[in-house]
Amino acid sequence: MSKKPNSQCKLCRREGEKLFLKGDRCTSPKCPLVRRSYPPGMHGPEKKGGLTSYGIQVREKQKVKRMYGILERQFRNYFRKAAKKKGDTTQYFVRLLETRLDNVIYRLGFARSRHEARFFLSHGHFTVNGRKVNISSYAVKPGDIIEVKPKSRDILFFRDIIAPRLSKHQPPSWLDLDPKQWRGKVLNLPEGDDLKQGFDAKLIIEYYSR
Repeated sequence: MSKKPNSQCKLCRREGEKLFLKGDRCTSPKCPLVRRSYPPGMHGPEKKGGLTSYGIQVREKQKVKRMYGILERQFRNYFRKAAKKKGDTTQYFVRLLETRLDNVIYRLGFARSRHEARFFLSHGHFTVNGRKVNISSYAVKPGDIIEVKPKSRDILFFRDIIAPRLSKHQPPSWLDLDPKQWRGKVLNLPEGDDLKQGFDAKLIIEYYSR
């Protein structure tokens, strides 16, 4: 298992922007990035020089890895898969990230963060097409139906925290949500505006293409 910093908030401060790793806390005044908008560490508040083009690529790569909770080896493999496709490598790369099952659960509103989605996914609370799946990197396909297991819906987390939010949640256009049935469906693969996720994937492609 990979080692992680004691606080996920340090990751956001290191990147200088919100990565939404801790759900509701990220949108509240308690967000550490709001109070301390500088990198963690004793030299964080000090003004530092600008990054080189290579440094910018590295920081963008690290930011996206942290956003999706992916380790370097798997992240690089996503690039290799995307590079083998004919067409825009950048679009294929982002699509591979977005169609991960843990991300889809997060996008459907069944979890407040991707980290939370991975936790409950690993504990077997979700099914895909009626079968239990607990692999975060599972790649969903058009037509796949993702559900919270009937027995799991009575768990405190889903009943008292997620249920009140589902009726107001708006998933992206490539996903359909039925909050009453605790069910989501993959309508099609993400494309167009759905692939614009607040980061520059071209920098990552440039980094791995060196």
